[in-house]
Amino acid sequence: MFEVGDFRRRTIFACAICLAALLVTDPGRAAAAEVASAFPGPASDWHGFARHEFLVEGKAASVVVPRQPAAGRPWVWHGEFFGHKPVPDIALLGRGFHIVYLRVPDMLGCPAAVAHWNALYAELTGKYGLAQKAALVGLSRGGLYVYNWAAANPTKVACIYGDAPVCDFKSWPGGKGKGKGSLRDWQLVLDRYGFKSEAEALAYDKNPIDNLAPLAQAGVPLLHVYGDADDVVPWDENTGLIAERYRKLGGSITLIAKPGVGHHPHGLEDSTPIVDFILKGVGG
Repeated sequence: MFEVGDFRRRTIFACAICLAALLVTDPGRAAAAEVASAFPGPASDWHGFARHEFLVEGKAASVVVPRQPAAGRPWVWHGEFFGHKPVPDIALLGRGFHIVYLRVPDMLGCPAAVAHWNALYAELTGKYGLAQKAALVGLSRGGLYVYNWAAANPTKVACIYGDAPVCDFKSWPGGKGKGKGSLRDWQLVLDRYGFKSEAEALAYDKNPIDNLAPLAQAGVPLLHVYGDADDVVPWDENTGLIAERYRKLGGSITLIAKPGVGHHPHGLEDSTPIVDFILKGVGG
């Protein structure tokens, strides 16, 4: 006699065989099947999206999850000041992007900060299946984080959006040019980078303005938005040098100047150019 239990067992077995065949013939589906359905840590509301917070090598990471991830699981990674001027992030969440931040404040893009970024990158791409290339956002001092990590990992970068970004710590916080500088943060540079003297810091040749060749060779597109009256992070000592040197290396950079604007406010009244740049940078 045919038993209901036999039918259920045969059905489950047949489904398992079909799923196994599908995963063998489609490695992409196999990889996606191994990705955890949710990030760890408590979820909180971030502009209507779920934000998860968890530790990676002792540092707090935040991941805001889209309702429906886009194909390839693209993501945006912020250097500093996560949540400030969030309109582009909210728009990209609506397009299926994840938004990421790692809390390593007061490290100013030093080698130890880059190492922490490496650990988070490995976690997000290896365990959670995010895209192999991230779109980076460097706002103000966040420029030091994104450019230093990008120079060390150029093939892992889809594009870089800099908003009044610090591209040379001698300009800010050093204040060795036109800018006001910051004595507290200049001391942090000396401490975090392990310089024995100010002279050693001033001789350092791996600031973002000095280390663009890896990005140009990898074809990483850049966008900088800046105020031409910025007296904190003077644009000509930072963005201006990046643009001049990157173009000489054959790199592509788009500049959007805000006439008469200082270091604040950041962003654009209409964020469409920022969103479009990132969408194009990740290939979508």
